[in-house]
Amino acid sequence: MGDVAKDLTAGTVGGVAQLICGHPFDTIKVKLQSQPAPLPGQAPKYSGAMDAVRQTIAAEGPRGLYKGMGAPLATVAAFNALLFTVRGQMETLVRSEPGARLTVSQQIICGAGAGTAVSFLACPTELIKCRLQAQSVLAVAGGDVVAAVKYSGPMDVVRHVLRSEGGTMGLFKGLVPTLAREVPGNAAMFGVYEAIKQYLAGGQDTSGLGRGSLIVAGGLAGASYWVSVYPTDVIKSVIQVDDYKNPKFSGSIDAFKKILASEGVKGLYKGFGPAMARSVPANAACFLAYEVTRSSLG
Repeated sequence: MGDVAKDLTAGTVGGVAQLICGHPFDTIKVKLQSQPAPLPGQAPKYSGAMDAVRQTIAAEGPRGLYKGMGAPLATVAAFNALLFTVRGQMETLVRSEPGARLTVSQQIICGAGAGTAVSFLACPTELIKCRLQAQSVLAVAGGDVVAAVKYSGPMDVVRHVLRSEGGTMGLFKGLVPTLAREVPGNAAMFGVYEAIKQYLAGGQDTSGLGRGSLIVAGGLAGASYWVSVYPTDVIKSVIQVDDYKNPKFSGSIDAFKKILASEGVKGLYKGFGPAMARSVPANAACFLAYEVTRSSLG
């Protein structure tokens, strides 16, 4: 089995593990990010993460937390397969000699390269996911029922965008903030992952690390991803769920300025708690599943 095939397989297994652990947190994150700013004197739809969980379960049952999981389940496997495969190929490129251990700075370069590649897969997938997750929030904005487009599922979102939001290009709405998230985010994640593994191995070979160490390194690596790029994720979410005919935002910079003006810096960190709460176990599961699968393939 070639290296590419091993990375593809291990990345796929890691992706599925990540999604099962993390999707409910992600749903809450998107609901908090996309809820409209309340009118003066009115309370927001959700007062916080736990309130969003309670309301979601009350209205839709536990299955509501797994809304929009179809599209990422099909693609998170492909996403991680691509992420780890491109990273593997980048490792081969930057290595000084075959079999040499990579430095942290080399892993940062590999992560940035992998992040660039996956942005083109992440952008349309997340557009579909965000629309499905946010539609219950967007339907009731500031007490008035808004004529928001209702989607029956992932393919319905795709059909609607292709038909009335500029064709194929419409699916790539939010590509700039997606790149601004994935490139530095993955650079940080893979750099931190390698740094922590080297620290835990005491400067020795990291391939002998136990599962506990891999869980710690993977969890902290995932946390570093969000700490480094969270505001760009908020901007990506609001742009992707923005109304095509009457947009609130003309682009990323405009969204950044308007969120800052109306909600302050706090507005750029909406949903940060659930994102971090998801990121640590989900990425620990992903990296562990990847490493275990990769080593079992030899």
